[in-house]
Amino acid sequence: MNIIIGFILVVVLVFGGFLLSGGEMGPILHALPFEGMMIGGASLGAFVAANSFGDVIGTFKAVLKSLKGPKWKQSDYIDLLNLMYGLTKIYQRDGILALDEHIENPNESSIFSQFPRIQHDHFAIDLITDSFRMLALQFDDPFQTEDVINKKLKKHHHEALAPPHGLQTVADGLPAIGIVAAVLGVIKTMGSIDKPPAVLGEMIGGALVGTFLGVFLAYCFVAPLSSRLTAIEEQDGAFYSVIRDIFVALLQEHSPTICVEIGRGNIPSTLQPSFYEMEEARQDLAEA
Repeated sequence: MNIIIGFILVVVLVFGGFLLSGGEMGPILHALPFEGMMIGGASLGAFVAANSFGDVIGTFKAVLKSLKGPKWKQSDYIDLLNLMYGLTKIYQRDGILALDEHIENPNESSIFSQFPRIQHDHFAIDLITDSFRMLALQFDDPFQTEDVINKKLKKHHHEALAPPHGLQTVADGLPAIGIVAAVLGVIKTMGSIDKPPAVLGEMIGGALVGTFLGVFLAYCFVAPLSSRLTAIEEQDGAFYSVIRDIFVALLQEHSPTICVEIGRGNIPSTLQPSFYEMEEARQDLAEA
């Protein structure tokens, strides 16, 4: 929602200031369809040429994600901590074999099914189940395990940031593409040099719309959209880091309560539940 409000403010204040200063929208509106076609077409074509089909589709989906905001809310972090508490408690009390039915078939697990939003996130489930599978294979060195999980997180984070990086590349190129459109407008004007000054002035103004549009779209729309998507992916990525921190704490032989508290401490401050909120949530879960 913030990004929509921001875009509305940009349009209203930029063009409102232009009109209040005595400017006229006529020349801009006349040139806008043609300049927009050239600039938009060149940007889209270059973006498609520079990225795989999957990245192109992923970018369009990411734009929609920027309107929704981050995926994980505070309630999801509470669910994650409760889920990891239950799994670590069973592991320490009954051993890895007691988790076998849950790890090998999380879609039908009585533990995972209590937290459907997490259960439907493939990467979160794979990260949890694969980490416990490493335990079953006696790969239980905390430092080596943390390194393995960090590599998985780095790979996932790199792939998640592909759309905002692609958009930032478009933003970087838009001012230059606007100049290309402006140069074409100047070429058109020079071909009509015998026209009256009023006509030439309108043609030059139309050419300058290309420069304006390229810079305007780059710094007021595409670049902020890229920054917003990056911030969303950074915030959502913290969710998976909590899984790593809890699992490493488990390998260091901390109690389930301490493991979860370590994980809670690394949740972003704006989403971090308090110690007492977690205690209450755990009691509610036990009663249910």
